[in-house]
Amino acid sequence: MTFDTFMDLFKLAYRQKAAVYAVVDFFKNFLTDFSFKKLAAGVMVIVEMFGSIIFDAPVTPRGQELDLTGYNLVFEDEFDADELNLDVWQHRGEGTRRFGYNADSQAKLENGNLILTGEYLKDGKFGEGWYTGMISLKEHYCKGYYEIRCKCNKDKGFWSAFWIQSPIGPYDHYISQGGVNGAEIDIFEAMSADKKMKSVRNSVTQTIHCNGWDEDVENIDSRCLGEFKVGNDIYDEYNTYGLEWTDDEYIFYINGVESARSSFGNGVSQIPEEIIVSLEIPDHLDFEPGYTTQMTVDYVRIYQK
Repeated sequence: MTFDTFMDLFKLAYRQKAAVYAVVDFFKNFLTDFSFKKLAAGVMVIVEMFGSIIFDAPVTPRGQELDLTGYNLVFEDEFDADELNLDVWQHRGEGTRRFGYNADSQAKLENGNLILTGEYLKDGKFGEGWYTGMISLKEHYCKGYYEIRCKCNKDKGFWSAFWIQSPIGPYDHYISQGGVNGAEIDIFEAMSADKKMKSVRNSVTQTIHCNGWDEDVENIDSRCLGEFKVGNDIYDEYNTYGLEWTDDEYIFYINGVESARSSFGNGVSQIPEEIIVSLEIPDHLDFEPGYTTQMTVDYVRIYQK
């Protein structure tokens, strides 16, 4: 019986298996380069593994440091202008979005930042209701390194996200072909604002979606690669979230440290995709009008070889 087969007996989620493999990899390296400092780190890796398995708790990114050798900066927006540059950006998906609406009024530049605001509007563009903002680049990109520096919205309900999506059917079984002809790559989603524990509250998820990976035509194929501790306060401090999209895999980063890597599906997407920044609205909100929440973005950068 292989170790992978043995692991399958416990019916763990992928992110829980990843925590176990992190322990295995750590101690493989530890045995070849022993130190008491590494021993202490190993104890933390084990503690986080059990936390992930028992409580589905987030884990600390412990992979390689980001190295952009060979990459060139091909796009950058630090949002220093007075208005959003509509030559390169567009207000995406205006109209109905889950429990409310996307509208251009909810994406503004202030003090060198992009501000996406979620709030209740009585006289909104599409009528009374909950509104939020979403923008995407007009130019689509294939492979490279994508990074955002931002503060997440600090309240439950809405959530902050930076993601990539195929424009031609990433959820269609026959079009996506297991992701090689289009996928959705969630570089980060911050959905833990309502958690009580500080370490859990300051965490993000990273996920890949596609279709056509298995024989199920109707249901989307998804893999949450994990929930990861950011370390800093994600609501009051700027942090970076990045994705290196190579020929062979997706490598995710948080503050310049690898958090996960995967070629889930039938391999990485081989087509140009849309780059999206959004403050997502949920399927239901029970807040009273007057509630407001904001995502604050310092920059978006793209590098390619």
